[in-house]
Amino acid sequence: MTDPDVERQLVALAHDFAANEIRPVAASFDETEAFPADIVRKAAAIGLTSFDLPAAYGGGGVDSVRTACLIGEELAWGDAPIGSIVGSASFFADPLAALGTEEQRARWITPLCGDDPPMTGLAITEPGVGSDAAAIATTATRVEGGYRLNGQKTWVSGAPVGRYYLVYATVAPGTRAKGITSFVVEQGDEGFSLGRTLPKLGSRCYPTGELFFADCFVPEDRRIGDEGEGFYGVMRSFERSRVTLAADSIGIGRAALEYAVDYAKQREAFGTKIHEFQAVSFRLVDAKMALDQARLLTLHAADLADAGQPFGTEASMAKLAASEAAWNAANAAVMTLGSYGYSREYPVEKWLRDAKLEEIYEGTSDIQRLIVARSLFPRER
Repeated sequence: MTDPDVERQLVALAHDFAANEIRPVAASFDETEAFPADIVRKAAAIGLTSFDLPAAYGGGGVDSVRTACLIGEELAWGDAPIGSIVGSASFFADPLAALGTEEQRARWITPLCGDDPPMTGLAITEPGVGSDAAAIATTATRVEGGYRLNGQKTWVSGAPVGRYYLVYATVAPGTRAKGITSFVVEQGDEGFSLGRTLPKLGSRCYPTGELFFADCFVPEDRRIGDEGEGFYGVMRSFERSRVTLAADSIGIGRAALEYAVDYAKQREAFGTKIHEFQAVSFRLVDAKMALDQARLLTLHAADLADAGQPFGTEASMAKLAASEAAWNAANAAVMTLGSYGYSREYPVEKWLRDAKLEEIYEGTSDIQRLIVARSLFPRER
């Protein structure tokens, strides 16, 4: 649990950074689809890229999921894709911290805590494998001194600009989760190549791409954990990341709602401010209520995680509720602005595009409902 004063200071730092460094440039990075490297370096200089990485390797040592959520909400309020980039190191570092050796953690987490941290990526999804992560088809064949990877990954966030990738492959095809193992692949490894950068509706400055492995050799010391432990590692990471992604969603929705409320206070129609019309004000009330409910679910899941209690179902409920609340809030903002809401000269259409991703990645809304349903109707053993 983070000291309350430290938490408040970190959240204030994140909010100020979002307001002063991220928001003023968010639209430009969306239009150009350029990678915000300078913003990442500025965030690194004040510890925002590594506050939740282990102190032993130079990080801030904040291991509270609740604190990470509060910081993530502020960064996403500034801009969701840039905020995700700033906070991306933990997605790579968490499986290493859980399953890696001391040498591996020092080797790959330490650079993430520097002033110019390398970009990383998690390579799980394949052209034929999305929600069913146990069906990974990329293979890792044991050879003298290590493994040969063969296969393809897609929808890897940060792929075009990454230096390190945590790649999930099977050492025992046909055994599903039992064979899945994780490996660190580095840019420049023989047999490893980048594919195309994928065009996206939103989150456009956070490049997403393909990875190819053609007899890509990785030495044995690049395997993270034992053979077959990869599925446990990725599911563990998903549970935590779904909570923090829920907070990101709330940040998007909050930004959209605030903008719509301010607009409704200024805009006049039929001789009165439009917030006087119930069609407008009730729409925004519903958006606020859903966002606040989602925040409570998110912080509840975070508190369970911090207490060492099971929180998988709560993580799924938080992500489901928050992502749908963000989409509804952004849509309410578009409707409140009318034609201006559809214009790229105003920020609300971007929030709508960015919010849609929140319902898809790290497990779609359908998958989150499936997880919650299984908690209600557990399978008989």
